[in-house]
Amino acid sequence: MTDDWRTDRIGTALQGANPTVIRRLDAGFAVIGDVQFLPGYSVLLVDDPEVQRLSDLPKPGRLAFLADMDRLGEAVERTCRRLDPGFRRINLEILGNKDPFLHAHIWPRFAWEPAELVNAPVWLYPRDHWQDERFRLGPRHDALRDAIGAELDRLA
Repeated sequence: MTDDWRTDRIGTALQGANPTVIRRLDAGFAVIGDVQFLPGYSVLLVDDPEVQRLSDLPKPGRLAFLADMDRLGEAVERTCRRLDPGFRRINLEILGNKDPFLHAHIWPRFAWEPAELVNAPVWLYPRDHWQDERFRLGPRHDALRDAIGAELDRLA
């Protein structure tokens, strides 16, 4: 798999060429995260690359995006709860500090996380967790991706 899709995540999703896409939703794309140090990490990408912030959408579009965020969050929660007895909760975040398009992070949180991080924002994890090959998305995550997709279908 080439990483060309990383430079245009939404455009390649619209073309069917983004390998991280789990499902097309009403206002965007549910994708599995590039890193999986917290297994099940997913992202909701808006379906228009020109939309930079939630307030760029008309009210119905905002509500559709937030409903998709809720649906993806619940799908990740159900999946992680079933697959990992250490599952605790889901963190939902719309940040917008780095990528210039609207997106929402869906972070599962677990009891087995390091004590100093279990109650902290995920962004405080050491840099190596974000870049280490052992946490990079790969074929070993296909079953997890499929399980999240099946939950999204059930919640439709």
